[in-house]
Amino acid sequence: MTIRFSILDQSIINPGENPSETLQNTVELAQLAEQLGFHRFWVAEHHNSDEIAGAAPEVLLGYIAAKTNSIKLASGGVMLQHYSPYKVAEQFHVLENLAPGRISLGVGKAPGGFQPATDALQKDFAKPVRTFDAKLEELVELISHKSTTTIEAKPLPETNPEIFLLGGSVASAKQAAELGISFVFAYFINGEESVLKEARVTFDQFQINQDASFQLAPIVVVAETKSAADRHIPERESIKVELADGRRVNLGSREQAEAYVKDIDQSYRFITQRIGAITGTKQEVGGEIKRLSEKYNIQDFVILTPIKSTEIKRYSYQLLSESIKEEVVHG
Repeated sequence: MTIRFSILDQSIINPGENPSETLQNTVELAQLAEQLGFHRFWVAEHHNSDEIAGAAPEVLLGYIAAKTNSIKLASGGVMLQHYSPYKVAEQFHVLENLAPGRISLGVGKAPGGFQPATDALQKDFAKPVRTFDAKLEELVELISHKSTTTIEAKPLPETNPEIFLLGGSVASAKQAAELGISFVFAYFINGEESVLKEARVTFDQFQINQDASFQLAPIVVVAETKSAADRHIPERESIKVELADGRRVNLGSREQAEAYVKDIDQSYRFITQRIGAITGTKQEVGGEIKRLSEKYNIQDFVILTPIKSTEIKRYSYQLLSESIKEEVVHG
């Protein structure tokens, strides 16, 4: 099986940068990804952040589409809890009409920010807000043109954008499979291989659309030596906050988790989970990617490289593209 690599870029603001420079770096990284032969370029959604500039993937994707020629593009992902499924479908139909055959719609369950940002995004919503599950079902119907309502999300494109659910749990894998959409397992958040194994089995068990795929999103850093790569991933754990109302929010660090719960008015608990990080030389990284691919029957890997240096990040992706050729495709 030929392995395909894609890039997930969060538009992290590097030291000394302003948001304009960061977003331009994301555009240039997409251009590099196209040159290196990566399959797809994903952009994220985060709100009210001093560290991340990517707040509106549907806008950024349109600009990147105009600055590239052939690479596939995706949101990674739209935080659907904040939005009307109808409006999201319209946006991605417009994007698909502008860049036919290149646009995919990745959807996430998380809020993409702390409670004040969620309140600002949802303050005009009638309470109680519809569940994420109900919104996702409506979105799938609108994109696949199977809506039971009389309204359509025009302008309809000739081809439908592929829909992905992004998540780090077995339940999310099951939900995607039952809806007939593809799933990206957020290994960079939940790196427990036992959970990955169960999610993969569950997706296959409940899959109703054989064209839907199970993809893996790990953190990957490639360098000349493993020690050089490891320096860029000082933390190997993430924190999940489980709220009394059943919601679960993944945060990067305990510091971020503690900041998040300051705005929460219900009980909660912290769950520590290992992140899925693959670091080393191109031979070491290529070998581990090949192992995961063969063990879990995964063709597509969505790579997150959170290095706070534009040049070092670009070099890591360059080495990764060489690992594809040397260790994976022909390995």
